[in-house]
Amino acid sequence: MDKSNFKDRLLEIMFHVSHKPVLFRDLLEANAEFNDGMLVDPSKLNFRFNYGKSYVIFACFAFVCVMFLITLTHAMFEKIDFHFSILFTIMTTSAVFIGFDCFKAWARKKLTHELIKRAWANHFLYFPYEKYSRIVENIYNEALKNDIPRRDLEQYVLSRIVEVGEKL
Repeated sequence: MDKSNFKDRLLEIMFHVSHKPVLFRDLLEANAEFNDGMLVDPSKLNFRFNYGKSYVIFACFAFVCVMFLITLTHAMFEKIDFHFSILFTIMTTSAVFIGFDCFKAWARKKLTHELIKRAWANHFLYFPYEKYSRIVENIYNEALKNDIPRRDLEQYVLSRIVEVGEKL
């Protein structure tokens, strides 16, 4: 199985993504937040986390990892003091719970990036995401500083991106 297909399938199971298109202003805000390394509000990109399925997926991963660790360390812990075994169990349990939070954060970041790229292709058809993402973020921040009204925001951003694009 292809690695990217596996990742896409995991994200598809872990999240519910609406088929509604992402609004222009929401895309600008999500792009700016994502580029700043912040968590993006899921409602802006029309998705929600499916906790039940995520717990099941992570439980399967955790089970495989824990069973592998038990197989490797059982003989060693059998011969030494049982207190070490208890400490190892405590550390393993905390690693599983911390691991789930890391797993959730990873999945949310990957899905957010994918949804921003999809919405970008819808709103900025002629401006590739990789090249113009930071430029549009700067234009959006400039528009916020200049108090550009919502109804004029799209026209402002598109005209500014064309100006900047001509200079590149």
